Amino acid sequence: MVHTELNLRERRTIEDMLNAKIPVREIAAQIGRHVSTIHRDIKRNGYADEDLPELNGYYGVVAQRAAVQRRARRRKLVRLVGLRKAVIKQLKGNHLIDTVCLTAGF
Repeated sequence: MVHTELNLRERRTIEDMLNAKIPVREIAAQIGRHVSTIHRDIKRNGYADEDLPELNGYYGVVAQRAAVQRRARRRKLVRLVGLRKAVIKQLKGNHLIDTVCLTAGF
């Protein structure tokens, strides 16, 4: 099974269905995702503001932006040039780069 993140269209659908008070199980069935995926996205990417609690909730655009920013933070080898060079040096020194590339199909 291929892993794919929720996209903006799916998140907007979740937002609309949550506003219509549709249960998460039905939302998951409607967009073809597992129930836990929907629950996790609502929990991770929901909007909360202590000063304006009436605005708390799930907003598709806000959720998409949060998810994109979180994915960008995880890319350490892209962000940290020194770390990337050290990893490449270690891989070349141990001749593992050829093995990794051949296994990955490069």
